Amino acid sequence: MRYLAGIDIGGTKCAVILGKETDSKEMDILDKVKFPTPGQPEQAVGQLADALETLLGRHPRAVPEAVGISCGGPLDAEKGLVLSPPNLPGWDRVNILAPFRERFHVPAYLQNDANACALAEWRWGAGRGTRNMVFLTFGTGLGAGLILNGKLYGGADDMAGEVGHVRLDSSGPWGYGKQGSFEGFCSGGGIAGYGQERVRAYAREGLATLLLEERDRIEDITAEDIADAALRGDRLALAVMEHAGRMLGRGLAMLVDILNPERIVIGSIFLRQEKLLRGPMEEEMDREALEINRRSCRVVPAGLGEQIGDYAALSVAAAGAQ
Repeated sequence: MRYLAGIDIGGTKCAVILGKETDSKEMDILDKVKFPTPGQPEQAVGQLADALETLLGRHPRAVPEAVGISCGGPLDAEKGLVLSPPNLPGWDRVNILAPFRERFHVPAYLQNDANACALAEWRWGAGRGTRNMVFLTFGTGLGAGLILNGKLYGGADDMAGEVGHVRLDSSGPWGYGKQGSFEGFCSGGGIAGYGQERVRAYAREGLATLLLEERDRIEDITAEDIADAALRGDRLALAVMEHAGRMLGRGLAMLVDILNPERIVIGSIFLRQEKLLRGPMEEEMDREALEINRRSCRVVPAGLGEQIGDYAALSVAAAGAQ
């Protein structure tokens, strides 16, 4: 049995987690503190360290063996530097590890959030028991964490897994700075943008849709609105979600043929909207992927559910301290 601390840094919220790894290598979350991400990095780091101090005060026997930090990239994980992620303005070459090492006198480790989620799902979630697994975030953006031959794969610059930047079509929604990108089709922003475009076309033709009836402004329509309308049978919303599912399948087929994984685990939007996305996704994968590779790979929702961010941060600590 050992105790571990996790720090989850996001663009809108942060969390500090205290966990206990049992003798059977399961992870129990003992306690957690969360708060909106402060505007300045120095303030955020101080507040995170204070929150960990609070947790340790509540659990005086839970002395952590290591601290793991999960944060959006780009990062230099080895040096512990946060390198101006787009969702964390002002975080330019912030050394995130040193303050925790110095204050708590324990090792501290850093990973980007997609890699951290991949580690968590591989250790404790839907990827358990595999040697080759891909995790996709499929939330605000689209990134991947790669477990290859039983190890996390980072690549030459720790930038492996940036699948959202791959162009799937010559036209389509913008995502990750590129029109027709995987992220443009398969992310919260991408689905919303494509849905808004289709709603405008409906409005010009005078066609009815719940998405026009329930929002004052087309620009306010979100991916959640589209999924909700689709589940209530709205034809336009169903078409938008089917399109997202087909593009998801196209991107997954590429990953299946290149990496030949046993399992692809997908979080966030897929976890919540699997019913809408799986059918068209599977059809496209069957059409695009090599048959032998396709047979070897299962696509499943994240096993850790909405707590994946907590487990992700703890998995960084666990991997570093093993």
